[in-house]
Amino acid sequence: MLKIGITGGIGAGKSTVCRVFYTLGIPIYDADSRAKRITTTHPQLRQEIIQEFGTESYLPTGELNREFLAKTVFNNPDKLQILNQLIHPRVRQDSQEWIAQKIGKYPYILKEAALLFESGSYQDLDKIITVSAPLELRIQRVLGRDKHRQKTDIEAIINKQMAQEEKEKRADFVIRNDGKSMIIPQVLELHHILLNV
Repeated sequence: MLKIGITGGIGAGKSTVCRVFYTLGIPIYDADSRAKRITTTHPQLRQEIIQEFGTESYLPTGELNREFLAKTVFNNPDKLQILNQLIHPRVRQDSQEWIAQKIGKYPYILKEAALLFESGSYQDLDKIITVSAPLELRIQRVLGRDKHRQKTDIEAIINKQMAQEEKEKRADFVIRNDGKSMIIPQVLELHHILLNV
């Protein structure tokens, strides 16, 4: 069973592309949503985050206080690295366990992660797809989707992610989500290729 990574910068359209693959019967591991779940349900990780960042790291509901942590780490590379070192290995382990449950049941699976290259998890995968879109279009999509973000917030996130050109260079396949190229034919073509690898 092939393990395929799918990545792209914020607003590129990874989730949209993944929905098309999902309709074709391909299971999707969404690293972002799994990370959210793990930070809430993993007792040791929770303890380590509180120890490092304080009790404000969690809301009274028990969920991770993402807004507080984002403000804490966003302009502090050392703190961001510490947070990533706590979370990324747990997500990587979770994805490996998830993948192990799928072996023999599917021709391939997809792991969706914005920081696939940055986290090093691309090394566990057979092929990488990068979803690509023009910068201004990405910003407009995120502004439309995330009402709490300002344009400067989105630009700051983009500046912290690996450049789109570099992601494309490292990928085995690129899907253009530029508002002109149709996504479904690109996914169908890629699906056919992956079934025959």
